Amino acid sequence: MADVPDRIIDAHHHLWDLDVIRHTWLAEKGVVRFFGDPAPIQHNYHVSDFRKDIADLPVVASVHIQCGVALEHNIRETEFVQSQSDEHGLANAIVAFCDVTDDQAQSELDAQQDHDNLRGVRQIVGRDAVEDARHGTNALLKNEKFKAGLESLIERNLSFDLQLTPPLLSAAARLFKSIEGLPVAVCHAGSPRDFSREGIRDWENGLKDLAEHGNMICKISGLGMFDHNWTVDSLRERVLRSIDVFSPGRIAFASNFPVDRLYADYAETFGAFIELTRDFSKSERDDMFFNVAKNFYRIEL
Repeated sequence: MADVPDRIIDAHHHLWDLDVIRHTWLAEKGVVRFFGDPAPIQHNYHVSDFRKDIADLPVVASVHIQCGVALEHNIRETEFVQSQSDEHGLANAIVAFCDVTDDQAQSELDAQQDHDNLRGVRQIVGRDAVEDARHGTNALLKNEKFKAGLESLIERNLSFDLQLTPPLLSAAARLFKSIEGLPVAVCHAGSPRDFSREGIRDWENGLKDLAEHGNMICKISGLGMFDHNWTVDSLRERVLRSIDVFSPGRIAFASNFPVDRLYADYAETFGAFIELTRDFSKSERDDMFFNVAKNFYRIEL
């Protein structure tokens, strides 16, 4: 693979142990999700498995993102990932789940912050129209308790990972621009899935609204969830428009493994990002593949 960066931080992946932790969506058999059929990944995924996927790519650090655990297992997920890191060196940062609107949120955050690698929280705001209707997550943007919970993260020196869908981008921008002190990472480049001219236009406009937040990065990852038969050319517009909106100094690349392994292997996934950025300068690529994630998630190497 030509022009591989010297160092890569995978800014968004998952680890899980289904023997001891209940991930609700992984426990459901025969249920097709918005990204497809998860059956091929409904088994344990530890650092040893992740390293096999990474193979020869120079991934020197990574960020684990919470992944749909049953509420009673929130802390257990963080304990598991911390133990994997302590033993195997990855993941170097943990983004855990916490319902920041819950009355017990602050005590739960206290418990989460007992783990050395805890860096932030993800509470999904938008997934897919059907799942949003079932979970009511998109109503969070108008919930005053949600805003208050987000503000509490600032005092704890924690960041927020924002996962949502394009119809919610502008509404989310209004909320998060009122909390500029909170570091925010947009997951999966805002999850573009409507590839019509109008769909791409609306997604890009929403990203531009979000990018006005002065303390926000954009993670380019998970695009295979919405484009199962992707090619480098089919990803080109979404990747380059995301970079254009946020600039290389606010972009982090990530695998979304093992979920995106449903559609491509690790070398193909990062190989696409490497190919699509080959015309950027070395310093710009160093930012996108390493520095932005290192600084945002406060990774020490």
